[in-house]
Order: sequence, then structure tokens, then C-alpha cells
Amino acid sequence: MKADVQTVSTIPVPAPHHGNETYLSLVWRRLRTSWTGMAGLILVCMLMLMTIFAEFFSPVDPKLTGVGFAPPQTISITDQDGNLVWPRSYKVGEGTELDPITFQPIVGPDYANPLNLGFFVKGFKYKLFGLIPTERHFFGATDGTPVNFLGTDKFGRDVLSRIFYGSRVSLMIALTVVFIVTVVGTTVGMVSGYFGGRFDAWTQRFVELVLAFPQLPLYLALTSLIPVTAPTNVFLAFVIFVMSALGWAQMSREVRGKTLALARIDYVRAAMAIGATDRRIIFQHIFPNVMSHVIVAVTLAIPNVVLLESFLGFLGFAVKPPLMSWGLMLQDTATYSVIGSYPWILSPVAFVLITVFAFNALGDGLRDAVDPY
Repeated sequence: MKADVQTVSTIPVPAPHHGNETYLSLVWRRLRTSWTGMAGLILVCMLMLMTIFAEFFSPVDPKLTGVGFAPPQTISITDQDGNLVWPRSYKVGEGTELDPITFQPIVGPDYANPLNLGFFVKGFKYKLFGLIPTERHFFGATDGTPVNFLGTDKFGRDVLSRIFYGSRVSLMIALTVVFIVTVVGTTVGMVSGYFGGRFDAWTQRFVELVLAFPQLPLYLALTSLIPVTAPTNVFLAFVIFVMSALGWAQMSREVRGKTLALARIDYVRAAMAIGATDRRIIFQHIFPNVMSHVIVAVTLAIPNVVLLESFLGFLGFAVKPPLMSWGLMLQDTATYSVIGSYPWILSPVAFVLITVFAFNALGDGLRDAVDPY
């Protein structure tokens, strides 16, 4: 009797597929797992959009004057009788009574003349990107009436619109300073760490000399040298130069430490052995390997410059009118009586805090993504 031979069907197992994942794809995959990094990235993108399209997001002409220190106009979805209506706001006008503390006319909402709100409404005219004339704005009153969502300053200018416009100057200063600091600091650090020897020793003594200066008194002293009557662009360029001249040394020291370790790796020694030039070794072998550290350092340096500009602007040493910046807007908060009576003028502080949190969160997420160990 023949034994039954049972045939066992085998299911073919496909060979594992190993995709060629680039370094940027790997960093992006790691960054997506960090909720703080993604939150920072989203906020940074929103800040960049707000800066680029400041005119579009501004509901009121920032130079338009009105009632001084008018409180914010609240958004309401009910009328005086409590019925649900389309979102609306109410004008703020001066009354006949005076505040017993400040002796200023008491302002309040005008319930008799509601303002219907909407998106993509018409407002003041401007040129998008300086080329396209338009009058469309992201939000505001449907009839084009100015609406002060964050109140007005002492001259009656809209605080929210000035914050949007001021973000351009504040972030422009921060990005320009960090760009100069990164280029100079990275170049000096790589060259110093690569060549070493006496050149490195003298370079580091100069770096230590720059780091030894007390920066805040030096900022105030240098910015006070330029005449008050100097053009706005000249004053702004001088401020950027001073911040950059005192900020590159720390970046240089960090990059030099990375370069000292990379200059002794086998592939760098192999490039030296086959006769590669120093320039090629520095910028094609060492620079790509320090780039991850530089990117993280940039995201962490931007909020520091924003805070510095806000502080110097508050003291009157950063930006002069007619330019607008967050630090310059905070000059109205110099007295406690003004803060206690008109707290909405502290609104630029909230945007400074959001900017600092956004870049710090993004930098923290990038640091874990580019170097998970």
C-alpha cells in the first residue's frame, strides 16, 4: 500500500524592499514624530505668511489715526436682544464723561450702528508685492469701515495692523542678522578648526576677545553713535551691522569644535592623501557634516535676535519712525499708569512670545531629528 504523498503548497514570500531614503526624508520622518517640532513649524509658517502678506491681513491702514487708546472692538454673534446674528462688531466712540483717573473721555461701543464682519472684504488700497494694486483684505467690516480688533495706540492707530507691519521689520532684522552671523561664523570656525596650529590659536584669541565684550552696554554705546537725523535705512543698516559684529563669535566657536573632530576622520584624511585642495575639503567634505548643527543653531538664534531687537526698540535704540517694529510699539508701555488703563497696548508682547516659542520648538524638534543620539 502506497503512502499518500501530501503536497504542501508554499506561499512565495516577496523579498524585502529596501528603499533609498535620503537624509532629508529621514529628518522629515523624525521631525513628524515630534509634536513640539511640528507645532513650531506650523507657527513659523504662519508667521512667514503674516510677514509676507502683511497688507492683506491688516484690517486697517496702520497710519490711519482715530480715537486714541480706544479699547478693542469685540466680535459678537448676538444683538442687543440676545438673538443670534452674523458676526458683527461695534464702533468705539468717545462719550461726554471723563475717566476719574486719567481724565480722558470715556470711550465705549456704539450699539446703534453695528458693523457686519466678513472675509476677503474691501478696505484701504495697497500694492501686493509692491506691484499688484488691490484693496482686498483677509477679514474686516463688509462696508470697509475700520475695525480695531486690538484697540488703538495713543495716536489712534490700529494696534493689530501695526503688529502685522511691524513683524516685517522685526523678523527682517532677525533673519538678516542670523544670515550674516551664520555665514561669517561658519566660515571662520571651519577654516580655524581645519588648519589648526598657530592660525587657529590667534583666531580663537580674537574670538575670545569678541565674546568678552559686555554686549548690552556695547549695543547701547554703538547705536548711540549714529546721529538722530540719519536716514532710516542707514540707522537700520547700522543696527544690523552692530548685532552681526557681536554675534558671529559664538557660532564660530561651536563650528570649530565640530570641525576639529571631523578633520581627523578617515575620509578627510583620504581626501588629503589624494591631493584634494583645502578649499574642496572644507566646503565639500566638512561643511555638509556641520550643516545639521548650523541649521539647529539658526533656529535657536532667531528668537534671541527678536528678543534683543524688541528690548533695544523699547529703549529707542533699534528702529526709528516711520518704520514699525514690535520693540518700537512697546515704547507706549513705558509707564505703569498706561499699562493699567490700556492693557491692550501690550499685544506685541504676545506676538514676540509666540515667535520665540515657535522657533525654539522648531529648533528643539530639528535637533532631535538631525541627531537622534
